[in-house]
Amino acid sequence: MLNRLVVVFSLATTIVIFGQVSALAAEDVAFSMNEKGELIKPEGYREWIYVGAPVTPNDMNDGKAPFPEFHNVYIDPTSYENWKKTGKFREGTILVKELVSVGSKAAVSGKGYFMGEFIGLEATIKSSKQFPKEPGNWAYFSFTTKDHKTLKQTATALPTEACAACHKASAADDMVFTQYYPVLRAAKGK
Repeated sequence: MLNRLVVVFSLATTIVIFGQVSALAAEDVAFSMNEKGELIKPEGYREWIYVGAPVTPNDMNDGKAPFPEFHNVYIDPTSYENWKKTGKFREGTILVKELVSVGSKAAVSGKGYFMGEFIGLEATIKSSKQFPKEPGNWAYFSFTTKDHKTLKQTATALPTEACAACHKASAADDMVFTQYYPVLRAAKGK
């Protein structure tokens, strides 16, 4: 009887340990790719760490801003914790950028730029395994449809020249524009 209890206890302990290891491994990466190598639209990103919302409106850029909308940017929690400890973006980091139109320029509080409608969703992922030839191992994705009214459920990596050159030339930290995100600047580890 005692031998059976020891075997059952050992088996139960093994299941619990492997279950915890599997759960940790699943939490380690906050994105999913399908069999075609497409990024599956992240869900729940609004519960991640919100790092900022830059805006470059048309009326401050001679009507020709390349990105005239607000960019609500989020980082997955595991990568944020790593950033706080090390000051580096870890393998598997994902940043999601939610595009929001400039709505009104007046509110009861005064004149300014106020968010309008959701018009797109983009993401960037750091992965040397999946993107070994991309600068800094970062790949960029867009779920935005041409009409800016719906989102695609999957996205393929954009061509390198579409995003990487600007990020490489102007981003403060490892292809990320941390200079525009006070949350990341304040939390950066040593």
